[in-house]
Amino acid sequence: MTRRLRAAFDTNVFVSAALSRNPTSPTRELLRRWLAGEFVLVVSQALTAEVIEKLLQHQIGLEQITELMANLERLGEWAQVPAQDIPAVIAADPDDDLILACAVMGEADYLVTYDPHFQVLNGEYRGVKITKALPFLWAVRGDRPA
Repeated sequence: MTRRLRAAFDTNVFVSAALSRNPTSPTRELLRRWLAGEFVLVVSQALTAEVIEKLLQHQIGLEQITELMANLERLGEWAQVPAQDIPAVIAADPDDDLILACAVMGEADYLVTYDPHFQVLNGEYRGVKITKALPFLWAVRGDRPA
């Protein structure tokens, strides 16, 4: 059996999926494929708290947020990320260190983000590939390498 890809999503991926009106958007397709069990989504308590905060800021409905959180609780793979284990890596935005720590501690293959602050890492950090949604979607589909 082939090992499923493992990924951590930055909050902006969840926001993009929630705001998109396009049913074929890469972020919406990724969430559908995750729900179908095509890859493992790694999450942490700090990450989900930030996701809720950002979705509320973008005026996403409570019903949609509740559904996402229930799916994360049920299907997400929870990484234990103690606050003292979160290294300071992204100087421009220390909140980004939360997602980076989640990806590393959760042994993710990919960190999916649209955040330009991650560019300082040149596409990789401690074995985790950092990419946008579309290249990761290609990897999940088996279309092209991410």
